[in-house]
Amino acid sequence: MASKKTPPLKGERRSRAAPVKKKPVKRKKAAKRAPAKRIKPAVKRGLMSRMIRWVFRTFFRILWWLGIRSAILGMIVLVGWVGFYFVQLPPMEKQLDARARGSVQLMDRYGDIFAWRGEQFDGTLRSQSISPHLRNAVLAIEDKRFYAHFGISPRGVASAIRINLSEGRGPLQGHGGSTITQQVAKLLCLGVPYEISSGLSVAEYEADCRRGSLSRKIKEAVYALALEARYSKDDILTIYLSRAFLGAGAYGFEAAAQRYFGKSAADLVPAESAMLAGLLTAPTRFAPTNNLERSQERASLVLGLMEEQGYITEIEAQIARAQPAVLSNSAQVLTGEDFADWVMNMNGDPVLQAFTRDTSEDVQILTTFDPAIQAAAEEALAEIFENNVSDGSEAQAAIVVLSADGAVRAIVGGRDIIGDYFNRATQAQRQTGSSFKPFVYAAALEAGFSPNNIVEDAPLTIEIPRQRDYSPRNYNKEYLGLMTMSQAMSRSINTIAVRISEEVGRERVRAMAMDFGITSEIAIGPSVALGVSESSLLEMTGAYAGFLNGGRLTRPYGMLDLRLLDGSRPLPISSRTNGRTILSQRAAGYLVYMLNQVVETGSGRRARMDSWQIGGKTGTTQGAKDAWFIGFTADYVAGVWMGYDDNTPLVGVTGSGLPTQIWHEVMVRIHEGRTPRPLPMIIPPEPRPIEQVDTPIEQERRTQSILDLLLNGRSN
Repeated sequence: MASKKTPPLKGERRSRAAPVKKKPVKRKKAAKRAPAKRIKPAVKRGLMSRMIRWVFRTFFRILWWLGIRSAILGMIVLVGWVGFYFVQLPPMEKQLDARARGSVQLMDRYGDIFAWRGEQFDGTLRSQSISPHLRNAVLAIEDKRFYAHFGISPRGVASAIRINLSEGRGPLQGHGGSTITQQVAKLLCLGVPYEISSGLSVAEYEADCRRGSLSRKIKEAVYALALEARYSKDDILTIYLSRAFLGAGAYGFEAAAQRYFGKSAADLVPAESAMLAGLLTAPTRFAPTNNLERSQERASLVLGLMEEQGYITEIEAQIARAQPAVLSNSAQVLTGEDFADWVMNMNGDPVLQAFTRDTSEDVQILTTFDPAIQAAAEEALAEIFENNVSDGSEAQAAIVVLSADGAVRAIVGGRDIIGDYFNRATQAQRQTGSSFKPFVYAAALEAGFSPNNIVEDAPLTIEIPRQRDYSPRNYNKEYLGLMTMSQAMSRSINTIAVRISEEVGRERVRAMAMDFGITSEIAIGPSVALGVSESSLLEMTGAYAGFLNGGRLTRPYGMLDLRLLDGSRPLPISSRTNGRTILSQRAAGYLVYMLNQVVETGSGRRARMDSWQIGGKTGTTQGAKDAWFIGFTADYVAGVWMGYDDNTPLVGVTGSGLPTQIWHEVMVRIHEGRTPRPLPMIIPPEPRPIEQVDTPIEQERRTQSILDLLLNGRSN
């Protein structure tokens, strides 16, 4: 059987796929071989070169090692130094008062402050409560990055050094670049308080605190870091605002705001704020009480900085410049300065001075001062000198006004001459001339004389042992013969004053003057009757107040109350009462009558005022070096002195002239609107005609022996 052939195996037909194109493989270009470096053969250095290189490497390694460790050590020392100051810093409230002495506020009789003395301070100020305009003004002019730095501003220091060098000064001279914190460190004197036991004065202590040496500035920088660590920024600013000196005795912006503007630092507007901030550079120079225009110009610069730094708008700055800050009425009109100086001195009483001139406390003194009467006295003096004295005259005048009980209402120590601080009303001792004669007549009246006693104006010579004979003469060198004692005083007859003094006894005349409050030395010779002794205007005016006050000792006084700011009274101020009786009622009444006749018929006629009874006495010294008029109404006593400080004789001026006119102008102003009151005088009966009198001094007057006078003649 034939076998079948197996058919050949065939694969399944498939469609041929398109061949996959392979991406050409990019061949990396073979990196070019860097040319083989040519190996330089090692240079063989010499021994000296290798030693130098080793020394330098070693030096720099040591320097680096020391530098790192010195920096670490320096940081440790700095931290320790800051910490040393830090632990000593007290609470912020105890850092506010910068003063070494206290302050005195003097208030007039109505309770309004009219003068400041000492160093003013108000501890109520806080940086958060003051006017924002004031805070911004201080930051703008003193430290615009205050809230950004850590107490020291390297940028500020560098800028200050650059400015100093460009202006030809040393790097540390002039601008300091100090931050407010550094200035606080200076104000705190690096925590070293003033001690009297140090032997330094306050001025020397403050000068030492302001030293600008490099070592001092380093200490201040370290102390500033301690301040920043101890207090908040607002606390530091509060200390600065409280301690900064701003002129006119004001420490701190609250005291300055009250001193210059009569308002709190919380109520200041931009113009006022800029003016106070402008004082920080030079408080005395820019103080508005010294030169208001210069202070306003300085404030304008501060306003520019405030505008530039965005604290105020351009319109606000323009308004502030158009309406610059001005002083309050009390600060603008410096009234009562002579009165304030007198009260502060308190006649040298060490107990009172401990709370006035030398006070370490803050004191308020209520005084007898009357600003209206002071203004009247100043206006009257200015008017008389303007209209009756030649231009350029250096003649001086002083005025004192008292109430009848001795309360001092006004003191004018002299004309307003620049640089003049001498109080002629209280400090000057001048010959009193005929204004002393009332003491002579008071002694005679107390001895039993009457205003109607007949006396004789005739040549007189008194023998003085071991000296030349004394022969007084009248001002006009004439003699008028017989007259009453009242007429003799009204005409200011010298010979009669001496006769009466010799009759009653010089010692009684001297004693009478001392009893009425004259404390200066009184002459012992016969010329005592003519006022050759010296006294102050205040003393003499006080004595005339005694004449008016019933013949009682009436000492001038100016203080009504003294208390500390906390309300406590450190010492009692006794209420004023009438002093001891010097004259009998009869003698006192007659003396007032005789002084009234001086004004009505005698040398004081220019003092007369409509409807008012006036008593007073003129006085002109030998050579016309001093001219006086002292007089009174029932309400007030006033004294006027005129002369030259160097004792140059007055030309054409006597006590009956310009001093009496000044007195009249003062009293007319003071008494305006007041109801006239009579003087407490006793008018004697009409005297007998002169032709019926046989003897120069009537023998019918009541005579008394020395023993009778001592036992019965005077009331004490």
